[in-house]
Amino acid sequence: MNIGDKRKFGRVDLHVTPFAFGAAPIGNIFRPIGEDVSDAMIQTAWDAGVRYYDTAPMYGHGLSELRCGHSLRWKHRDDYVLSSKVGRILKPQKRAHIDFTPWVDAAPFEMIFDYSYDGTMRAFEDSLQRLALERMDICFIHDIDVFTRGSEQPEVFKQAMDGAWKALSQLRDEGVVKAIGVGVNEWEVCHEALKQRDFDCFLLAGRYTLLEQDSLNAFLPLCEERNAAVVVGGGFNSGILATGAVEGAKYNYAPAPAEIMERVRGIEAVCREHDVPLPAAAIQFVVAHPAVPSFAAGTRTVEQLEKNLAWFTHPIPAEFWAELKRKSLLREDAPTPAGS
Repeated sequence: MNIGDKRKFGRVDLHVTPFAFGAAPIGNIFRPIGEDVSDAMIQTAWDAGVRYYDTAPMYGHGLSELRCGHSLRWKHRDDYVLSSKVGRILKPQKRAHIDFTPWVDAAPFEMIFDYSYDGTMRAFEDSLQRLALERMDICFIHDIDVFTRGSEQPEVFKQAMDGAWKALSQLRDEGVVKAIGVGVNEWEVCHEALKQRDFDCFLLAGRYTLLEQDSLNAFLPLCEERNAAVVVGGGFNSGILATGAVEGAKYNYAPAPAEIMERVRGIEAVCREHDVPLPAAAIQFVVAHPAVPSFAAGTRTVEQLEKNLAWFTHPIPAEFWAELKRKSLLREDAPTPAGS
């Protein structure tokens, strides 16, 4: 599999690379990343052939969009695909009055949820101003899931399906944006959104991985039927599929439970047998599904990025995937890459 290959983005007139640059880390999540490192990662990705970049107002309270725009501004605009998100308005505020958690040294804006029609139009325009680019190609409605909104989720979802949907649908009809979708942490939310509205695409974090394939039950088949594209983020389940089942391994941002540790140990045993790095298997598995044109990887250093790029192209024999299925470590109906 080549980094610079182009894949059709569902039913939309866009083509993306199977490896995408996920720009959440350059919003300074958990600890700061320097401007030079941020720019170096984007340039390294570009030189490797990456032509899809995903950002959001949430990432660093606007910092990620500012940095993406800075690093991409003088690239030919038709040479890459850019996605961002709506659902939050950013308002200037003194740093001392902002709760930046989990971001560090973020931009001086407070975030306010807003899924109304007017709020979505404003958020969209504000993102273009921060990016200082003439367009984004894909726009997702961000974080209308239980993970983010808790007990408010049903009402938030309804607001988004009315207000934000109406705004983005209008922008799509006007040709301002090519694809509109939903970006969340739960496939069930994506599934319900696709049943209710005419979305082109989804950004699903951590719910279609080597460890989790429940989205094969209903959501991904519906995406195939509707020709809706799914960008997968969080392919390492927040850590354990990169580190392996080591002490302190993280699964969904918390210490991995015993049953997950045991399952990963089983996958690691098959990896050793076939000389396949666990992270390489995790990344390549995701983009084997016909509805998934791209995997968005977020990294903190150039070295991490280069490792991800190498894992993405590491040869994996077809027998490796067959062995995982024989040992019930992977669903029988899960699409897998061709042997390489």
